[in-house]
Amino acid sequence: MELKKLAPNFAVHDIEKTVAFYRDVLGFKLEMAVPEDKSGVEQELTERKKYIYAMMSRDGVDVMFQRMDSIGEDVPPLKGVPIGASVSFYIEVENINALYQEIKPKAGVVKELETVWYGMQEFYVKDCNGYILGFAERK
Repeated sequence: MELKKLAPNFAVHDIEKTVAFYRDVLGFKLEMAVPEDKSGVEQELTERKKYIYAMMSRDGVDVMFQRMDSIGEDVPPLKGVPIGASVSFYIEVENINALYQEIKPKAGVVKELETVWYGMQEFYVKDCNGYILGFAERK
């Protein structure tokens, strides 16, 4: 048996707003989206259409977003659970200084770039749903 990869599935209120944040602020690319009517998989969002799921990627890091009502249907224990669990997502990067300069003017930085005691240079942002994302590089 081999574990292949980990891709978090974030519960969100608004797929369109979340896709815009991850695309425009963090530089992710939309890979696929599923509309409310579940009529198929789409490669781009269509205006005036509502979506229940999206998958995005950047540099080999995949993230998934699923609307609250949809994730509650698919995974019943998550029905009614509030967004923003006690978890943060830690993403290792190359050239953290460039990424920090790219993201800082556009995102809510909640912990400034610094080198910490365990040898990582890191910073943290809060996404549009309240999730905390950490970006780090070994120094």
